[in-house]
Amino acid sequence: MIFDKKFWSENIKTLFYALIIALIIRSLIIQPFYIPSSSMEPNLLVGDRLFVTKYTYGYSKHSFPFSPAVINNRIFFSEPNRGDVIVFKTPTDNRTDYIKRLIGLPGDKVQFIDTNLYINNVEVLRSKKFNNKKIFCGQRSINTFLFEEILPNGKKYDSVYSKDYTYKNSDQFIVPKDHYFFLGDNRDCSKDSRFLSSVGYVHKNNLVGKARFIFFSSDRSVGSIFSFWKWPKSIRFDRFFKKIN
Repeated sequence: MIFDKKFWSENIKTLFYALIIALIIRSLIIQPFYIPSSSMEPNLLVGDRLFVTKYTYGYSKHSFPFSPAVINNRIFFSEPNRGDVIVFKTPTDNRTDYIKRLIGLPGDKVQFIDTNLYINNVEVLRSKKFNNKKIFCGQRSINTFLFEEILPNGKKYDSVYSKDYTYKNSDQFIVPKDHYFFLGDNRDCSKDSRFLSSVGYVHKNNLVGKARFIFFSSDRSVGSIFSFWKWPKSIRFDRFFKKIN
């Protein structure tokens, strides 16, 4: 076989350009993410794969793979809206991706009193939709109350609370300047801003992007994606291209 130097040179160039374009798209426009935990049930399930827009809140070093120190602060910043579902880097290691719902803006006071959520000393309105919603908490199935909550800006979404109400009361959280307070929709099964030693308040530079829609979803407990004979049960076709509220 004759070694064709030009052939290999052109193919390597093509591959290089393709990688550069993919990197630009991933860093500046849109990036796929996988949901590994049940902290955002019932809205996001383990096995959901979703697209996150990177341009929504501007850019920081965390917009790029491995968070290189190419940007000191955030550029082209746009303030996120209360209720947005956002991917961010955890402040404890600036490396791990979390996805939660934005509840508290800079300067807000957030508190739980008798299981009810308060923002700036005003109770967040919620109405019960279902009396016994079974969802996951890790590997366990738990019984919950399903509520529709309405934030002060009118944003509506579903949240679940364990029937045991394991998280009833909290101190008042005062969100610092340039920081945000996040909660998981699965309120009694989420490590979020309530836990100051592990997550806490999230600086605006740690925001990665806004979750937009689910493009694929599968239940790994039923079978691997490679087990095509199990696709009718393992693949959640009804969640394809579902907008994230």
